Amino acid sequence: MRLALLGQLRRAIAAGELVIFYRPKADAGTGRVIGAEALVRWQHPEHGLLGPNEFIPLAETTGLIRQLPSYVLDTALRDCRSWREAGHDVSVAVNVSARCLLDLELPSEIERLTAEHGVPADRLVVEITESVIMSDPERALEVLNRLHVLGVRLSIDDFGTGYSSLAYLKNLPVQELKVDRSFVTHMRERSSELAIVRSTVDLGHNLGMHVVAEGVEDAATWDELNALGCDEIQGYYLGRPMPADDVVNWLGTRRATAALS
Repeated sequence: MRLALLGQLRRAIAAGELVIFYRPKADAGTGRVIGAEALVRWQHPEHGLLGPNEFIPLAETTGLIRQLPSYVLDTALRDCRSWREAGHDVSVAVNVSARCLLDLELPSEIERLTAEHGVPADRLVVEITESVIMSDPERALEVLNRLHVLGVRLSIDDFGTGYSSLAYLKNLPVQELKVDRSFVTHMRERSSELAIVRSTVDLGHNLGMHVVAEGVEDAATWDELNALGCDEIQGYYLGRPMPADDVVNWLGTRRATAALS
């Protein structure tokens, strides 16, 4: 099946079979929705909706891994513009792979796309993992610095699961740390996970960064994260990933509900 999917992936990009779902992000203190993370899926004509783990590794073995983020960036920025036109000033976040982060043309491409779609650069968040950064720290830092100059916000995803040193981390032009869901999910039952979450929040704030917790699935976890000083949350309790067409209606409904409370 892997070989068959690899052969079909190039056609899928051209045919528009790749679709973007969006996972909302909210301010932990107020509940106000402030952004959405783009998640790519493949609407395969035979196998149904495939998650990224089923085709991203295939793309990474070919030149398609460069086409894929370009498609996601273009789509996400177009959708972000439509939300703004509907009166919802929220950011959009896009994950990039190691190959993309180390591409010196990435900043120029992002500058072109933000201008083309009329989206301010600070409404785009580029998410990278620690392992991606450490694959070539010098080159990664050059690209990150250029993105920072453009005004793009930078986020370290799945923080705590990689191997970056604190000495290197403090020199990165990053505005956000995302606490991995593996720590958040069990933080109320396991003191070790709670300690990791608390220390990550403190570390992020000491470095002048916002801290986002992933995997928030109930009100009690949200409340505890807010008490710890976590800035933003994501997870099923806030909202499940949804197609772009559903985002505006969801945002409108949430705004109306907040106005009545």
